[in-house]
Amino acid sequence: MKAASTQLATHIAGETTSLATCWKVTRKDAAVFGFTDHDRNLVIDDVPYEARTGYTRTAIQTISDLSVDNLDIESAFDSEAITAQDLRDGVWDNAEVLIFLVNWNALSEGRIVLKRGTIGQVELKDTLYRAELRGLTQLFSQNIGELYTADCRADLGDMRCGIDLSALTLSGSVTEATDRYGFTDTTRTEEDGYWKGGLITWTSGANAGRKMEIRSFASGTFALFLPMPSEIAAGDTYMAQPGCDKTFETCCSRYSNGINFRGEPYVPGTDAVLSYPDGK
Repeated sequence: MKAASTQLATHIAGETTSLATCWKVTRKDAAVFGFTDHDRNLVIDDVPYEARTGYTRTAIQTISDLSVDNLDIESAFDSEAITAQDLRDGVWDNAEVLIFLVNWNALSEGRIVLKRGTIGQVELKDTLYRAELRGLTQLFSQNIGELYTADCRADLGDMRCGIDLSALTLSGSVTEATDRYGFTDTTRTEEDGYWKGGLITWTSGANAGRKMEIRSFASGTFALFLPMPSEIAAGDTYMAQPGCDKTFETCCSRYSNGINFRGEPYVPGTDAVLSYPDGK
């Protein structure tokens, strides 16, 4: 049940209403933005809410199974506060969102909070974007603590792993760009798969300062997990860190680091757990 002041509840129960939906977005850099579907700008608690008539949203639905709540927002880039480049760069990722309802003709009546959450997956298409709002219950679906796993729970180069990544990080430059998903560096002589699961950090070019995980590597060609926000061009320089598939075999054979392996490679699998005595 949504809480509302007596005045606002009476207004909603009336024959005619003057309601507006407002969105207060607080990014990770502490910048605060306000948007409303009203046809005029509003100021609520000293926060300006910019009139946005070009967006649509799905119905607000909360589910009891802790899955991601069903709410998507679709809009055109009609505000200077939100740009396609910022969305590609992840500036709005995990921003806190508060959605509430007000009587725009009597803001003193208070508000009804409709939803709280964070911005999740964002899709871009031409001049439109579609953002997913993840509700607070989504946090309860995440694992807290550690589970027994056959694979290593540490990340290559972290404190538990102990590997010195600086000694394994190499620099290079792009010989030929395939697209924003990949490129070729003909000077790379490492074996196929060596950089798989590693990390590319761009040191020059349009993507300078950005990072992306490596999906595969073969014959000097890198394929990235996701496209870079900007185009990759020949001559762009990068730093590459090797990857680790988190298996005990790789930990021992490639990195000679079995003593720090943070997994249980010999833990019984599902078949062993579900097996039962055979009377024969």
